[in-house]
Amino acid sequence: MSIGAPANTTSKSRPNILQAKQWKDIPWLVHGFSTRVGGFSRVYRKGDLNLGFTKDDSRAAVEKNRVAFLQKIGAAESSRSKNARRRLSPLVTLRQVHSDLIHCIHSVPEEQLIGDGLITAEPGLILAIQTADCLPVILLDTKRRAVGVFHAGWRGTVKRIVEKGVGEMFRCFGSRPRDIKAAIGPGIQGCCYEVGEELRTTFESQFDYAASLFREVKDSDPVREKYPLLFLTARAPGHSELPKKIFLDLVEANRQQLIAAGVPKKNIETSPLCTNCHPELLFSYRGEKGKTGRMMAAVGIRD
Repeated sequence: MSIGAPANTTSKSRPNILQAKQWKDIPWLVHGFSTRVGGFSRVYRKGDLNLGFTKDDSRAAVEKNRVAFLQKIGAAESSRSKNARRRLSPLVTLRQVHSDLIHCIHSVPEEQLIGDGLITAEPGLILAIQTADCLPVILLDTKRRAVGVFHAGWRGTVKRIVEKGVGEMFRCFGSRPRDIKAAIGPGIQGCCYEVGEELRTTFESQFDYAASLFREVKDSDPVREKYPLLFLTARAPGHSELPKKIFLDLVEANRQQLIAAGVPKKNIETSPLCTNCHPELLFSYRGEKGKTGRMMAAVGIRD
């Protein structure tokens, strides 16, 4: 299963969002993964939907973008008067620190929270995390009407943040892993996420399935192939080795983690979109060398 693409990826007049295909008909659920399309920011590219308060963008533009995004996913409180203006549900975010810290939310926090995961069973709140290569993961328990959202980069993944998220939903709401559904949104995929040998060693120390998460690619060198004698060395077998590139499949790492936590395979949806491969649609911190906006994954329960 995969998370559906936005209805129109070429329109820049309004936000385009991604949603889990099998979640769209749940009447009490609000959720969505933003793209970069259809906003008011101009510092990265005209019409960007930057949802993070970055140093480059103006606060006014980001606030307008957030309102547009929340309206697009339907995060508006119901009003008794048909003529009254609908008020957006409160947005709860985090100062993200690549941790395994998860907060159970019962009301709007008075101070900025620090961590990388949020869970709630309280109607009327929208929980959100921001990404620009790291994975956004949303968890949903339809039986107990509980939701969660998590920021999973490699550090959070090594610290098992989504696995702990499943555990926290059981602790706080009684959610059974077999009842939980998961949606993994756009992030940097295994095609582009080049890492070092030390990171592979770190994963191998934590997960027995780590070997399946990495692939190696040898650098090609047309000069070496044409003139191999130029690269002879004293070491057996006589030629110096080309360096290997190592790529990590972060999506599969988190999918395996969810399965290990007891979430059924059929309950996990993933997006095939790579942030580095789709600069026209998605922000990528790595692809844009650090100067880029932020996307948002949001989830909530309607009043």
